[in-house]
Amino acid sequence: MRVVVAGGGNVGVFLAEDLSSAGHEVLVIEQDRELGARLSAQLSGVTTIVGDACEVRVLDAAGAASAEVVVAATGDDEDNLVISLLAKQEFAVPRVVARVNHPKNRWMFTQSWGVDVSVSTPHLLSALVEEAVSVGALVRLLQLDASGARLVEATLGPTSPGVGRCVAELGMPRNASVVAIVRRGHVVVPRGDSRLDAGDEVLVLVAPDSEDRVRSLLVGERPARAGSPTGAPEREP
Repeated sequence: MRVVVAGGGNVGVFLAEDLSSAGHEVLVIEQDRELGARLSAQLSGVTTIVGDACEVRVLDAAGAASAEVVVAATGDDEDNLVISLLAKQEFAVPRVVARVNHPKNRWMFTQSWGVDVSVSTPHLLSALVEEAVSVGALVRLLQLDASGARLVEATLGPTSPGVGRCVAELGMPRNASVVAIVRRGHVVVPRGDSRLDAGDEVLVLVAPDSEDRVRSLLVGERPARAGSPTGAPEREP
């Protein structure tokens, strides 16, 4: 796989080294000339070019047209959005991954800006913390693509409606699938006759329009928030 990484900071360097060690062809674009020179010497097996990835000519020189993935990993959200849009619209890159530096900017990292997958470290940390302490709640762990498909997790409490039922009996929507069950620290590959127990961590791949249905099947209806009779989550601007 050919990957272009825009940004030679700590995140970009880690990605480049990790992907290169896995056998992928990786090129890093770094705007700072001195840093670019150091990376050229430091990164074995990784090509580094100096330039502004927000410019079409630089992405062209980096071979974005033949890249299978472009990663916008700079420390500036505006730059990452511009890089993503150029990669998608000018070079038709199949998959564009963008780093979100400021969590309040995450709502902008959508398909309209060319972003297939956005990665926000604060949101990931928040989800992992919530997953570790929440029982009887549905927690979003990871959004997988621009369609909104996501991996969610529910730790079943004693009164969860899913307890005692087999996976096949849950009546999961067509666009939702139980992908794993974690039971007492061990992963159980789910089958139709796999029965759910209290304390099970159930991981489900689900489309956005079926998330509420999955919640009701596994943990029950979401309680309404104060001032919100439907319990609907607040949307980001």
